[in-house]
Amino acid sequence: MVTRKTASGKTVGPNERISLEGAFRVYTANAACATFEENLKGMLTPGMLADMVVLKQNPWKVDLEEIASIDVDMTIVGGKIVFQAD
Repeated sequence: MVTRKTASGKTVGPNERISLEGAFRVYTANAACATFEENLKGMLTPGMLADMVVLKQNPWKVDLEEIASIDVDMTIVGGKIVFQAD
């Protein structure tokens, strides 16, 4: 979304890129709204569902081209850690 590059590295529709904030919103609040679950999930707020990943790097601190290669440090589903990197 932020680079508009295919897996092979070709740029497609560069005019349709969106900001990093916009991309995160698409996968969080907007996704919850699309399934009519905005009262249950989509934000990190007490009482809301919060399946999530913890990334090894801050996406706002790396080059946009590097975001896709950021490793996952931990995955939490239903309040339980289901994956944790060594």
